[in-house]
This record gives sequence, structure tokens and C-alpha cells, in this order.
Amino acid sequence: MKSITVKQLQERFKLEILAGEHRLDREITRSKAHRPGLEFVGYFDFFPMNRVQVLGRKEINYLHKQTEEERNLHIGNVVKYHPPCFIVTANQEGLKYLMIYCQQEGIPLLRTKETTTEFLGKLDSYLTQALAPEIAVHGVCINVSGIGILLRGKSGIGKSETAHTLIRRGHRLVADDIVVLKKLSPQTILGTHNETTREFLALRSIGLINVVRLYGRKAFQDETRIVLDIELSPWRDQALNNDLELEQKYTDYLGVGIPHLEIQLQPGRDVAGMIEAAANSWYLRQQGYSAMEEFMKRIEGEMK
Repeated sequence: MKSITVKQLQERFKLEILAGEHRLDREITRSKAHRPGLEFVGYFDFFPMNRVQVLGRKEINYLHKQTEEERNLHIGNVVKYHPPCFIVTANQEGLKYLMIYCQQEGIPLLRTKETTTEFLGKLDSYLTQALAPEIAVHGVCINVSGIGILLRGKSGIGKSETAHTLIRRGHRLVADDIVVLKKLSPQTILGTHNETTREFLALRSIGLINVVRLYGRKAFQDETRIVLDIELSPWRDQALNNDLELEQKYTDYLGVGIPHLEIQLQPGRDVAGMIEAAANSWYLRQQGYSAMEEFMKRIEGEMK
């Protein structure tokens, strides 16, 4: 199971450390934060104790209004489950009683200036990506007109060169050689780089180039949702399917089926142009348009 430490979370969001500074090595394994509201009134049947606990104005104001005895009881009941950490939002103060409990139990208590709603959105997004199941595949990831494409094929087939052509046409590189795929949901695969290859594209006979330095910031983006899996393969005589509408195939990545198509290479073929056409065709299908259906309607109209 993937995990991150409280220290990584603290550094990512520049959180102020109020207590438990010696236990920042504690691990976070769950991707959604939790606000302990019902737990402060004694209801623990569904308490997600392994999640980051976020305390907004509602929770802190409730604790402030309790007597010292009630407050100690409520906090003690939650702290004994030893969640990874507590994060107080909106730069709230008057937390001495909470600091004492967290220090005693070795639970990091952190604070942010951001509002609860704003911070929770960022936190959940970060945790979802940081803890998402992932694999690394050999290929190129590129964003074509806002559509994420994983470009695969044998070494030397021309993936990076094709990506370079697409970049020069205004599209964006995400990753070259090693593409990291993350499963964000049962329907969503995110493609990104492994940091080491960030912004780099390897071109045979030319060498390594930095696409941002060569073509500007618009030539690169950190991540993209993968919606097409395109395989480049050598030309095979008599192997192309010339039907007007090909049966849709899928490639499975982490349990998510990504639409797959194959482009066979031959001298003179505009491979980059075909990838652009595939991306635009996919987009139109998502909008409910089918060129095949329109074509058949025209045929039927001529036969009447």
C-alpha cells in the first residue's frame, strides 16, 4: 500500500507545526481527509481513524464552548485512536488544550491559514494523486488539443519523433520514455512523468532536448488524463482493416479500459496528423457525433 509521511504533507502545504514535531514520520495511507464532528459527541461507529483529521471553525468553536471536563473527554476519545495527524484551518487560536493532548500522544498538530473549504479541496486532491495506485510504462505521453494520449510502440519506432512533430504543431509533452500512470478513480487514469525526465524529449541522432527551453512553457504540462492508447507499429501488407468503422478495442491499465488503436507506419504517412485526427474524432464521439452514422444517413437518403 502506498503511503506518504506527515512531514511530506507538512512541507507540501507549508503547515505550521503546533505539536508532535517529533512524530512527523507517521504514515498517511488514506486519500480522503475527515472532519471529526460526530466523534466529538461520542459517536464512533464509522470513525475513519486512519485518515487525516481536519478541524475547521465548526469543530473548534464547539470545543471552545465546552467545559474543561467535557472538552477533555471529547478530545481524549478522538485522540486515543491515534489518527495520522490533526490539521486546524483558518489560523484558529486558543488550541493549548489540543496541543497538550497531541504532544502527550505523539500526534502531529498542524495549522494552515486557509479556510476549511479551500484547504480540504486541495488536500483531498493531493492525497488522491499521491496515494493512487500507479505503474510505469515505456512510451510517450502527450496532450493533443486537451486530449491525453499514451503513445506506445517498440523502441526506435518513432514515438519521440512523432511527439516532437506534435509539439511543433502546438501540442504539449507530458512524459517521454517512462510514463507514470496513476489510477485516480475506476474510470480515470492520469499520465505524468517521473520527475527525472520532466520536460526532456530524447530524439535519435539529435540527443536530449528540453522542450520548454526550445519551444516555451506552452510545450509542456505536468499531467493529463489518458483517454486514448495509440500503438505505432511497422507496416504490414494486407494487414490493415479498411472497414469504414473499426470495432473499438481497449487496453487495460490498472483495471481501467482505455480506447486503443493502432497506426501502421510507412514512409510518407503523416503520423502526427493521424494522431490529431484520432484525438479530434474521440472528442466528437464524446459530444454524440458519429461520422459513420451521418454517412449512413446520407446513403439511405440517396436510396429513397
